[in-house]
Amino acid sequence: MKKLAVALLCAASLSGPAVSLAEEHHRYYDRERHDWHEWNEHENRAYRHWLMEERREQRYREYQRLKAEQQRAYWRWRHAHPDWR
Repeated sequence: MKKLAVALLCAASLSGPAVSLAEEHHRYYDRERHDWHEWNEHENRAYRHWLMEERREQRYREYQRLKAEQQRAYWRWRHAHPDWR
């Protein structure tokens, strides 16, 4: 019985981090507006629109790889278009 309890505790502790990693959400802080933005599918679509249509980029670049000034430019655009689909 004691071995079963230990095995269940070990299994529960191993499954905990996997669940939290799957549910991890990326959040970004906008220094100009002093607010947080959660990166989700909706934000990803807005970012792709901004990158390809507004900036006329020829290829996709991950947000994390943009220079700081380009990231700030994105958030300025995003605040100007809060209800972009």
